[in-house]
Amino acid sequence: MKTEIQPEYFQATVTCHCGNTFTVGSTKKELKVEICSKCHPFYTGQQKIARADGRIEKFNKKYSQK
Repeated sequence: MKTEIQPEYFQATVTCHCGNTFTVGSTKKELKVEICSKCHPFYTGQQKIARADGRIEKFNKKYSQK
């Protein structure tokens, strides 16, 4: 591995729009994100149901053996 062409690696501070901060490894020193695991609906349990948009009914209608 050629060390002179590799980017520098930092312990970056990630700041979310909600105010949550955490540290990750990155080639940038600071990162700003709009959504994180503390405020994402899927991870916080605020997401109620996964919508199938009628795909199951559409499949059953198309391939039903009536």
